[in-house]
Amino acid sequence: MTIKADSLPQRLATDTAITADLRDKFRRDPQAGLKAAAQQFEAMFLQMVLKSMRDATPQDGVLDSDQSRFYTTMLDQQLAQNMATTGQGMGFARLIEQQLGRNLNVSAIPEGGVLPANAAAGNAVPLAADASSLDGGYSRRAEAVTAVRDASGRPGGNLPPTAKEFVDRVWPHAVEASRSTGIPPQFLVAHAALESGWGKHEIRRADGSSSHNLFGIKAGKRWTGNVVETSTTEYVNGKAERETARFRAYDSYADAFRDYANLLRDNPRYSAVIGSQDGTEFARRLQQAGYATDPLYANKLASIIKGPTLRQALIG
Repeated sequence: MTIKADSLPQRLATDTAITADLRDKFRRDPQAGLKAAAQQFEAMFLQMVLKSMRDATPQDGVLDSDQSRFYTTMLDQQLAQNMATTGQGMGFARLIEQQLGRNLNVSAIPEGGVLPANAAAGNAVPLAADASSLDGGYSRRAEAVTAVRDASGRPGGNLPPTAKEFVDRVWPHAVEASRSTGIPPQFLVAHAALESGWGKHEIRRADGSSSHNLFGIKAGKRWTGNVVETSTTEYVNGKAERETARFRAYDSYADAFRDYANLLRDNPRYSAVIGSQDGTEFARRLQQAGYATDPLYANKLASIIKGPTLRQALIG
């Protein structure tokens, strides 16, 4: 017996018949089928987000076990399914529907013919920030990841000139910081690239000069050096809020890398990061230590470490 595709929103995420029912719905009503498929894509993305958040949370409590983690995973899958199919997700389904609709000649423009402003700008997924110590890095992180994607080998994809210039400028300092942390210098360069958009969006002083702060480190109460104030995005209880924050300012990139290395080496919360030799592990441990609250932060950093932009810049 085949379950009607119209009941997709009420289906279990583990129902293996969903794919077949999507095909049937698409044959009967391409417009409705396209919408349902877009919702499933968003559900998959939300599952990835929830999984990243779970991975960044300690799971060694007295009530944690393989069975509890299994049922938590099932709960997250169903939650993602319900959010995507009831319109309570992140808005990706609408964008996917529109994009696929262009290729299939199916009208999928939202009512009124206007996309949300943040979607039109390519910022549909807000990047989270560490509310305790770090800058939100919205545009910088977005551009850093975009540079990796644009240099991925697809037709017309070329190495951004700024990437090579950025690597040449900071490489000696990354090598020095590597000696004191045991972390490969290319990992440190990638982290600076993620936080500063390959140097194009450094935090700047009031007169427009560079603060040399490549890692978005805020000036806490114990910081006695120079500071610079700038607007930043912080995420509190999942909601983006704009605020003016104080960031550390340095006299040089050498000072910035030295302070960053000291932060990783001297703060116990980053003890697992020191000595990391695998790019993915380095990124994951940084996120688990609370360097940023963006649930996809580790994935973004790992994509730069392993991506063609950094590789080409290093050998170029």
